[in-house]
Amino acid sequence: MKALVYHGPGKRAWEEKSKPIITDPADAIVRITTTTICGTDLHILKGDLPLVTDGRILGHEGIGIVDEVGPGVSNFRQGDRVLISCVTSCAKCDFCRKGMPSHCRKGGWILGYTIDGTQAEYVRIPHADSSLYAVPDDGDEEALVMLSDILPTGFECGVLNGQVKPGDTVAIVGAGPVGLAVLLTAQFYSPAAIIMIDLDDKRLAAAQLFGATTIVNSTDGKAAERVMAMTGGEGVDVAIEAVGVPATFAICQAIIGAGGHIANVGVHGKPVEFHLEKLWDRNITLTTRLVDTVTTPMLLKVVQSGKLQPKKLVTHRFALNDVMKAYDTFGNAAVESALKVILTSDAPG
Repeated sequence: MKALVYHGPGKRAWEEKSKPIITDPADAIVRITTTTICGTDLHILKGDLPLVTDGRILGHEGIGIVDEVGPGVSNFRQGDRVLISCVTSCAKCDFCRKGMPSHCRKGGWILGYTIDGTQAEYVRIPHADSSLYAVPDDGDEEALVMLSDILPTGFECGVLNGQVKPGDTVAIVGAGPVGLAVLLTAQFYSPAAIIMIDLDDKRLAAAQLFGATTIVNSTDGKAAERVMAMTGGEGVDVAIEAVGVPATFAICQAIIGAGGHIANVGVHGKPVEFHLEKLWDRNITLTTRLVDTVTTPMLLKVVQSGKLQPKKLVTHRFALNDVMKAYDTFGNAAVESALKVILTSDAPG
């Protein structure tokens, strides 16, 4: 089969790899029909995640058809259409039982990280019964693939950890795909205002179409000043960091109001400064989290009802065989006006 393979920082290739096989009774082999590229994949390619080794197949998002199941799989059979969760859950360990499958002792985020991932014609899914979700044959794969990662990530790490509630003023720093997923799901709770902050006017314009009440371009370094001015010097109730760089985390600290919540969503590859000398008396809460995907069943219902439409995040479409071009596009998002890129493979490889 063909797969997108990591060969060290800045090096990737679309090359021939062995088709995965069942190695545990709980495994399933899934033929990928739709996948996408995540900002975390770009972090991997930069060398930010050293646990990713040379030869790893990237990707942790996808929709596909079950090709084969191990004897221990009871919920799925060959031919089922499934949503692949970015988090693998054994459903039995102490962390899974606490609702934290991101720290599953036999799983967690491993796809495209410590085991081969979904940017391939086939992928092996461990603990298939608790790591796959059945989707209808007529389900819109472009919408549903957003449930593999970015929608539950934005919702759980941003909205739920930030404790967004009716009437809040919410600032989202970063209008990329995950930041926009935060924007879409924050609206479940009717905040009074959602301020979107980014460097890219095109992404800010998209955010406004998706429900942001105010947009702020941070290119001149004065975004925090403008947010404080528009809140009468009080700051925001919730500041959500959705990029993973020191500058965006600094903005969140500068704009958070007394009693507010800073929710980190971004993947950080470098140290950040935490200004405790300014925040020690502000009664703020700072949260970090890796997505657990515990909200995926709920989000699946909302998407299938049509009340949540993540498909509008899709800006570019490619055949799976064109994944190298897709990475070039996604990696130059500002130039290409890219949000999410969709990769499809209609026939077995």
